[in-house]
Amino acid sequence: MVRIYTYAKCDTCRKAVKFLRTANVAFEEIPIREQPPSIAELWAALDAAEGNLRSLFNTSGVDYRALEVGKKLPKMTPDAALALLTSNGNLVKRPFAIGLGSPRVGFREAEWTEILKR
Repeated sequence: MVRIYTYAKCDTCRKAVKFLRTANVAFEEIPIREQPPSIAELWAALDAAEGNLRSLFNTSGVDYRALEVGKKLPKMTPDAALALLTSNGNLVKRPFAIGLGSPRVGFREAEWTEILKR
């Protein structure tokens, strides 16, 4: 079953959920602000992103800017960056999905459609 972390006010999250429903994919929706992805899930996503830490962050978010993560991220270890993400779901790029092959960060309909064809 797919686990998808979403934020209710996020248009992209709503599109991803609608896509999964239309495709008849069973999923569990988890509120990302209240229950961020686990360290293990974030490590899997980092591996899928070939070590690109920045790709896991919601770089357009208020918390990202307020905490000046963009300035700090180049000096952070992966452990520190993932600990920050799991402590603040607002920082995680969303939607964040587990169970569609490798973890998916963000929603690109064409990519998700291709994955479901496999």
